[in-house]
Amino acid sequence: MTSSGEQAHEAPGEHVPTPGVPEPRVAERIGMAVVGAGYWGPNLVRNAQQTAALRLHWLCDLDEARSRRVLGEYSTVRSTTSFEQVLADERVQAVAIATPAAAHYKLVRAALEAGKHVLVEKPITTSADDAAELCELAEARGLVLMCDHTFCYTPVVRRIRELVHGGELGDIQFFDSVRINLGLVQPDVDVLWDLAPHDLSILDFVLPPGVEPVGVSAQGADPIGAGRACVAYLTVRLSNGALAHCHVNWLSPTKVRTTMIGGSRRTLVWDDLNPQARLAVHDRGVDLTPPDELTDAIRHQALISYRVGEMVAPALVEQEALRNVMAEFAASITEGRAPLTDGRSGLRVLRLLHAASRSLELGGATVPVESAGDVELITAQERATAR
Repeated sequence: MTSSGEQAHEAPGEHVPTPGVPEPRVAERIGMAVVGAGYWGPNLVRNAQQTAALRLHWLCDLDEARSRRVLGEYSTVRSTTSFEQVLADERVQAVAIATPAAAHYKLVRAALEAGKHVLVEKPITTSADDAAELCELAEARGLVLMCDHTFCYTPVVRRIRELVHGGELGDIQFFDSVRINLGLVQPDVDVLWDLAPHDLSILDFVLPPGVEPVGVSAQGADPIGAGRACVAYLTVRLSNGALAHCHVNWLSPTKVRTTMIGGSRRTLVWDDLNPQARLAVHDRGVDLTPPDELTDAIRHQALISYRVGEMVAPALVEQEALRNVMAEFAASITEGRAPLTDGRSGLRVLRLLHAASRSLELGGATVPVESAGDVELITAQERATAR
């Protein structure tokens, strides 16, 4: 268990108390525990404590000294090494899990069986079959199972989703993302499993209803002899005939974080490293004259015309995405609904990753998403320990 877009109005997680109106009483808040005090756990702790609808009771980690350092000397939150003690506490209604992925299945299942709502870091598990089982368990028990796809709760990605779902871009024609930098080569996963989950979760979040991935192909290279792919290109075929492409790279001397989504009406460009203009929407593109509109007079002319229009940079409110994650988790529990990034979204992303790994094994062949199967990412001993 040791770990590893809003519109201008008030957004989820940006609660501003009205003068004279008290904050919700502790008894009305959702009791919560965080499991894992490593890299991401402290961020969950901080944002849970700053979310009015939540009341943090426990921080659980096998290294209790680390938990105490995270909490500080004067915190009223208790630390423990016992996950069972956390689950036995009737005040705890929800659990956030930030441990290595190999432990997710065991911990999430135990929490759901104990009647707790669960927020879990990505990937939801290491196995698509295990993830599907957890989704079914949560649904059968009427519990919230939410994946912390943090980028989906940034103001810019929320606005992108609004633009796509609202038809502002027209029919989606392509999705292209670049996530490269001189990064830390991971000891247990390749660059696809390290970086691509961010872009795949964004793709899953913004795709309009009726458009879904149907096949995946991936190419990878290990030019430094690390024993795993350090550079990779991932192509996802969509059900409407469009392509989504992701480039991930640990070896780039410069950092690039860009996403471009092209539609039949407009194209948007998101540059996450440009705080002055993170998002730009271009009224530029290629138009094709429909065959039934052709006349003898213009038949000899080109069927393609280029459209050059204005560029608009939508105003975005800067907010901490993880605060919005916590607000959405609390709201989905209170309202008895599925969160925006529920367990099923985590399962869809996991299936894409498994398909990508299978494609790498097959030398880049296209692998149907639903038939990819689980690709072993941890050793048998690690899986036995995790379970």
